Parts: sequence; structure tokens; C-alpha cells
Amino acid sequence: MKSIHQLVICLLLLFTVLFTLPTQALAESSLAAIMDTNAQVEQVATGFEFTEGPVWNDAGFLLFSDIPANTIYQFWTADEKLEVFRHPSGNANGNTFNREGHLLTAEYANRRISITEKDGTVVTLASQYQGKSLNSPNDLVVKSDGSIYFTDPCYSPRFLNYYNLQTHPQELGFYGVYRLAPEGKLTLLARNFVHPNGIAFSPDEQKLYISDFQKGHIRVFDVQPDGTLSNGHIFAELKTSGKPGGPDGMKIDLQGNVYSTGPGGVWIFSPSANLLGIIEVPEIPAANLAWGDSDKKTLYITAKTSIYRIHLKIPGVTTIALSAGSRE
Repeated sequence: MKSIHQLVICLLLLFTVLFTLPTQALAESSLAAIMDTNAQVEQVATGFEFTEGPVWNDAGFLLFSDIPANTIYQFWTADEKLEVFRHPSGNANGNTFNREGHLLTAEYANRRISITEKDGTVVTLASQYQGKSLNSPNDLVVKSDGSIYFTDPCYSPRFLNYYNLQTHPQELGFYGVYRLAPEGKLTLLARNFVHPNGIAFSPDEQKLYISDFQKGHIRVFDVQPDGTLSNGHIFAELKTSGKPGGPDGMKIDLQGNVYSTGPGGVWIFSPSANLLGIIEVPEIPAANLAWGDSDKKTLYITAKTSIYRIHLKIPGVTTIALSAGSRE
């Protein structure tokens, strides 16, 4: 009788623990809450040199960069039509939209962050810090107050030589992360990165995630009321043996899960940094990603010569934009 009584107590304790755990903690045990078991990565376009910087436009198209081709492409998903959006693009890398629907671009060749006006005019927003040229603006994200956060590493000589891209003389002496305020003030937020790359806000914008490609990890920072960063620390490491690549582009879903391209595909972490799984991509390296389609549950992935997509269960955090280039 004593053993039965102890068993009943143990079972009651177990049920108490299970039913008092947060829903999120239960969901972290697998990818089931994020993707169907039969979800497949699908190739939707190919034949490029090195794709990057995807961003979805609610008019029904995806914009993305081909860095060596010096081109930003426009892919209409309804009829799978591919068009040139801009050439030359300044060897564009990351792209996003601001809250007014203007395209913002990190341009390697022009060493700047640019904005595309509604009439198609491209204007420089930031190209220097304290009188010295930026290195190679890589990726960027917009906060709800209109400020732009961006990373500024330097491309590896191997990448530049392979794609016959011009090498820029470095003037700053460090690789930084910046905030560009709506009124135009540029503030250096961090300079202790080896290769700052992908960048993304949590859904409530209280945290900012920044990847360091060379270090193989993602850091997370608290975002202060004045837009500066504090309490930076390593959020997750993306290191595997035998698989090339490192943490690159990042996006966040509405539940706060972090999606980062990395060795083998797209790594998915819970807000508490538990690795939920890896979406394998047929082509490596996977470089960047974007939420798209009308429900924002389709994840578009740029991977070297191709564009891929996979449909997931949770919508992503996006900037809703109807910009220049929409079909009438």
C-alpha cells in the first residue's frame, strides 16, 4: 500500500508540473509547433551568382540582391515572373522597407545605406562615420520609431577575389553596428564584433539580435529607451563540424523564435535560446531569409545561386510595405 501511495503522489506531482509549465516551454520540445512534418523546402528561382537580402512586398513580389551581378531582382510569385528591379545596384546586399514603404538597401560598392524614393530616385542616408567611409554595409532592420539599425563588416578577401569584386581601403579600423535616427544622426552602438552580419528585433523591440559570422554566434542586447544597446551577451552558437557557413541573415516570428541562416540551412531557436531544429536547405551557403506571402507564414531563403521557400505555421515579424515597383 505504501508503494502505491507513493506512486500516486509521484503521478500527481508529474501532472502538476506538466500543467503548470508555460505553453512555450512545452512547444520547445520539437518543431511541431512551427512546421508540419511534411513541409518541404521548394526551389522557386535559380541561375544567380550569390543571392542575398530578400524582402517581401505586399503587392505580391519578393525583392532580393545578387551581389556579384550588381542587381536587385523582383520575383512575382503569382506567375513566377522575374524582372530586374535595379541595375546597377551598388552591389546591394541587405534590403528592407521602412514604415512608409520605401526600400532601404545596404550597398557594398557605394559603402552606404540608401533609400529608394517613390519615383525611383536612390538617395544616400549614411555613408560615413566621423568623416570616414563605412566598410561594407551588410544588413539592416527598421524599428517602429523609424530608426535604422545596420551592420558594417568587411567582406572576406576570399569572397571578393572569387567574385572579382573591388576591395575597399578600410578607413575606420573596426567593424561596427550602428543606429541611424530618423533625423539623420548616426550613432555607433557596438564595435567589438569580428564580422557583424544579420540583425533583427524581438517582436516587442526590447531586444536586438546580431550575428557574428566569423565567431559563429548570435548575440542579444537590451534596447534602451534612447535606442542604444546594453547587456550584450551570447545568445546561441551555430557551430558544426564539416558544414561550411556561419550565422548570417536573421528573422523573428511573432512568438519570438529566432531564425538564422547557418551551416546546413536555417537554425531555429526559441526565445530562451533552445535549438528547436534546423531546416535543411539543398544549396549552401544559405545566406538570408524573409517572411512573405499574404499570411507571412512563408519563409523565403536565399542560398547562393537560388531562392527557396517553405511554408510554416507561425507568421513572421515584417514591415508591411507597398512600394515603388508595384503592378497597377
